[in-house]
Amino acid sequence: MPGLIIAPRARIFHGHEWVYATEIKKTFGDPKPGDVVTLKDFRDRPLGSAIYNPQSQIVARRFSRRRQDLDLDFFTRRIAQALELRQRSGIDDRLCRVVWSESDGIPGLIVDRYGDRLSVQTLTFAMDLRRDLIRDALISVFSPSRIVLRNDSPSRRAEGMEPGIEIIHGENPGPFNVDANGLTFEVDLIDGQKTGLYLDQLESHAEIAKLSQGKRVLDCFTNQGGFALACAKAGAASVTAIDVSESACAAARHNAEVNGLNINVIEHNVFDFLKHAKPEYDLIILDPPSFTRNKKTLSDAMRGYKEIHLRSLKLLDKRGLLSTFCCSHHASRELFLENLADASVDAKKSLRLIGEYRQRADHPILVTIPETGYLKGFTVEVVASR
Repeated sequence: MPGLIIAPRARIFHGHEWVYATEIKKTFGDPKPGDVVTLKDFRDRPLGSAIYNPQSQIVARRFSRRRQDLDLDFFTRRIAQALELRQRSGIDDRLCRVVWSESDGIPGLIVDRYGDRLSVQTLTFAMDLRRDLIRDALISVFSPSRIVLRNDSPSRRAEGMEPGIEIIHGENPGPFNVDANGLTFEVDLIDGQKTGLYLDQLESHAEIAKLSQGKRVLDCFTNQGGFALACAKAGAASVTAIDVSESACAAARHNAEVNGLNINVIEHNVFDFLKHAKPEYDLIILDPPSFTRNKKTLSDAMRGYKEIHLRSLKLLDKRGLLSTFCCSHHASRELFLENLADASVDAKKSLRLIGEYRQRADHPILVTIPETGYLKGFTVEVVASR
């Protein structure tokens, strides 16, 4: 098997599973993109097996600490283990992310389950080459009626792959309904956004809804209306939902109609809306898409978060609530909280932390791979002036 000699002090010696080009001392055996390679340290001791792609910034991703190939048995076993983990966690394993990349030992494979339908992403070249094996393993474990390969993520370009969407098992599922937190959502795995619902936020939807009873709620970056609908169902006095996407607004309105709930959906740029909005809200929710996908743009992203934090706080009176979320792993929990604190200073308002959130258990976090713990959120209350 071809392989790589890893240089001293590389992050893999500290438990991480990624190898960058600068951490490779030597390549042997002429590995090709997508190959399984063996990893060795500078003293020729084995470090395990990895997938290889010299076109990516992450040249190798370890998936086993022993010699291992990516065959049907491997995928079937790892996928079954991932399912068993979700079942032990107590969440609904028929509405969840059942495979999540490195966190489940299959780098670059994402599988979301909606009953008997699966939405799949292959985000590394090695996984893309083995899509047929992955399909067969998924059929063996889940017996799905349909599998959609939702490979429209821009991150595929970093691996030298083009985006695309196709059906790899069964027929086009078309739009269908799923139930989550007592609400009905329409999901379209072919034409909808991303892989369906934002499954990582389902618990946060329920937690924030508990705070909304009798309050005037503003849900920014509403997407399909997850927070807005949860708050309306929980008894909010009024709910306004904002999103710049026409299709997202249409989905939010449709979901509100299906659930018999009254929310005001406005198609608008959130930054501009907050700038000109009136201070008539008791609870403001900020759940934007990631403002940065790399460290180079982190400073710009934090300025964006600071702006929406500041504008939101200026709209809130004493005892007003702000729930804010960040889904970029490049922004740490500490950095995001500091950003919120800085905004409160500029807004001349004191804040009390009353809630903290992270991704649902179907997006498990590995302690040696900080990138797996990407989602963080806080609810703060404006403290009355003393």
